[in-house]
Amino acid sequence: MIKTEGVTFKYNNEDTVFKFPDISLDKGQNLLILGKSGIGKTTLLHLLGGLLRPIDGSIEIHGVPVHSLSNKELDRFRGQNIGLVFQNNHAIQSLKVVENVKARLFFSKRTISQTVIMDLLEQLDILECKNKRVRELSEGQLQRLGIAMAMVHRPGIILADEPTSSLDDDNCNKVMQLLIEQAEINNANLIVITHDQRIKPVFKNKLEL
Repeated sequence: MIKTEGVTFKYNNEDTVFKFPDISLDKGQNLLILGKSGIGKTTLLHLLGGLLRPIDGSIEIHGVPVHSLSNKELDRFRGQNIGLVFQNNHAIQSLKVVENVKARLFFSKRTISQTVIMDLLEQLDILECKNKRVRELSEGQLQRLGIAMAMVHRPGIILADEPTSSLDDDNCNKVMQLLIEQAEINNANLIVITHDQRIKPVFKNKLEL
C-alpha cells in the first residue's frame, strides 16, 4: 500500500517548488506517471524511494511513514522493501552478473537461496550471462540485470525510472512485460515514470504531471 498527501519538494539553491498530486495504491496495484522532462517525475520517484525527503506532506508505504524515519531507519526500510530500477546502469563493473545480484542481497540484509537467484536470472533470460562481467553485457542484458538487482530481495514496491525511453518497440514491450511479471510474482506495487507514450496501454492507473 502506498499513500501520499500534500507532498512538496524544493532543491537547495533553486527557486522551483514541486507540488505533487496525491497517490493512493492498494497492495499489488500499479501506476504509470507521465510527464515531460523537467516536470519532476524523477524527483517524485526519489521521494517515494526515500532518496529525497519532502519539505512538506506525507509518504506512507505499507503503513510506514517513510518521510519521518531517521536516516538509519530509512536505509534499512528501503533496503528491505523497495526495488529501484534506475535509468542508468548501477551495476558494479568489476563484478560478474551473479555477484552483482548477490551484492544487492547483502545490502538488503536478506538471505535468498542460490536456486531462487538462478530462477530469477532464468526468468529474465540472463542465466547464461551469470558469470559474465558487466562490461560484456548488451544494453538489453544490462537492463535485465538492473531488474534482477531491484527484484532479488522481493520488495513490496518497485520503482522504475524511464525503463524504456531508449529502446525500440520490441525491447520496450519485453522490458515492460518483465517488470509487470516480476511485480505480479511478488504481489508488489510497480510505479513507472516516463515520457514514453508507448506504454500507456499497459497501465490502468495513470498520473500525468
